[in-house]
Amino acid sequence: MNILGISAFYHDSAACLVRDGDILAAAQEERFSRRKHDFRFPEQAIAYCLKEGGLTPEHLDYVVFYDKPFLKFERILETYLQYAPSGFASFIKAMPLWVKQKLWTRSNIHDALEGYEGPVLFSKHHVSHAASAFYPSPFDRAAIITADGVGEWTTTSICMGEGNRVRLIRDIHFPHSLGMLYSAFTYYTGFKVNSGEYKIMGLAPYGEPKYVRTILEHLIDLREDGSFRLNMDYFSFAAGLTMTNRRFDRLFGGPPRKPESLLTQKEMDLARSVQDVTELAMLRIARHAKKETGARHLCLAGGVALNCVANGKILRERLFDDVWMQPASGDAGGALGAALAVWHDYLDNPRTAGADRQHGSYLGPSYSHSELERFLRAHGIPHRRLEKPDLYATVARLIAEENVVGWFQGRMEFGPRALGSRSILGDARSPEMQKKMNLKIKYRESFRPFAPSVLGEAVSDYFEIDRPSPYMMLVADVTAGRRRKMSEEETRRFGIEKLNAVRSDIPAVTHVDYSARIQTVHAETHPDYYGLIKAFHGITGCPVIVNTSFNVRGEPIVNTPMDAYKCFMRTEMDYLALGPYLLDKKEQPAWNDDIDWRETFELD
Repeated sequence: MNILGISAFYHDSAACLVRDGDILAAAQEERFSRRKHDFRFPEQAIAYCLKEGGLTPEHLDYVVFYDKPFLKFERILETYLQYAPSGFASFIKAMPLWVKQKLWTRSNIHDALEGYEGPVLFSKHHVSHAASAFYPSPFDRAAIITADGVGEWTTTSICMGEGNRVRLIRDIHFPHSLGMLYSAFTYYTGFKVNSGEYKIMGLAPYGEPKYVRTILEHLIDLREDGSFRLNMDYFSFAAGLTMTNRRFDRLFGGPPRKPESLLTQKEMDLARSVQDVTELAMLRIARHAKKETGARHLCLAGGVALNCVANGKILRERLFDDVWMQPASGDAGGALGAALAVWHDYLDNPRTAGADRQHGSYLGPSYSHSELERFLRAHGIPHRRLEKPDLYATVARLIAEENVVGWFQGRMEFGPRALGSRSILGDARSPEMQKKMNLKIKYRESFRPFAPSVLGEAVSDYFEIDRPSPYMMLVADVTAGRRRKMSEEETRRFGIEKLNAVRSDIPAVTHVDYSARIQTVHAETHPDYYGLIKAFHGITGCPVIVNTSFNVRGEPIVNTPMDAYKCFMRTEMDYLALGPYLLDKKEQPAWNDDIDWRETFELD
């Protein structure tokens, strides 16, 4: 039985194909359209999923959409009426898309899937999130927390997953939302809402929590059981065109920072403060979930679950024996959750626990060696072929020599993290690597940290964590034995100046608070990536490398060989490993941005 899940129209549209309860394929539309966080109907992602499954639309048994458009429309109308007439401009801006597209989702699906005559089902937004967290997890029984901006009405929920069922225990409704609170500070500090939240998380360690009391006294009434209410006198997101208002400005001493302007200590302190409040709220919700369910395990999903610092805090509290987080926790993962909910809940199919069913989240397109060679030869791109294990040894040596290498191998990752299939790699031991990769490769803010990929069996030798973290969804500290003793002058550095001190023997992945967002790498889920790091370990004695997503600022992670080659040529990357083919930047012809390479050659 083939079930197609779809998410669309808000941000990170995606499609997922589930066959007999197994996740066969999943991808975000942005990877095909090259429009970051693409919200449009995911026609290309659907086409990929069908192709991966060897299907045409008439072979599908069910199609399910990840939320209920009419219920969401009801919430929007009620909210505008509550705030009328102040929300009129926002209302006028929102209505055309609703009238032309969102209210006609069923028709849009049938139009896009010509030949499909089966049912179109609709799941509630936070049910899709909860299903995406529990059903792929290895747990037979688990508490589930979902938290994001808003679905239809729900913004935060505690659910119970047991066997093949997910049931709601309690929820919090719009406009009271942790996701909206965090996004309000994203907006106020000059970053883009729905994409810049991770910048706030990265900026937080540079600041001091000086605004925590202000936030708790004026903006959010946070109770001991994790329930909360926002003071909407300070926010305009419910019916306005901005997240915050003038009263918010007065509370924090001025207007929002202009995008791309100089970051000051104020923004760092604001980032730290809202991060601390978010962690406190998630910990209280987790404690209450434990009390309500008595479960030994916890699952997390929703956009707030991408806050890997908060996730790490929950894990270290030891409230639960283990925690599993959906790697595509945002709206993209809703497509996956909705499809699995149909299989298990709607159709009452049994579920066998005990294994992670996310398949490492390697659920996107891959390209055969012959396809890659045809691409290279068609464009006269200089390259050489290296068989395994020579490929691993050669690339490991290049990384050890402080070269930056693009790594394009196997199936593309589903979710916002690059997990070793579409990655840019560097030497974690290099004091200069973070600055080099931020400024010369990623073209992004210098304060942004990079994540380590570490052999699964060696993670506890370098980081204060005792379990796998394959999806880069947990933050843990570098172990004390790996840290470097700081000089008195270095300990006095303030704000962004903290960046210029070497803190450990893996400085490129050690953040200013000694933390790191960890990915453990395992031979059974990605043998090529594991083989590379194993070779690097053999050469250097270090089982840790830098892993960042294969893209530049403002663009989605690469999908095709052409995407990878363009990114390679437009940056100061040194080498590109495209499957078994190694490309040296010094041997490449001059790049011409005016040529439409895609028109001159298409892969099968």
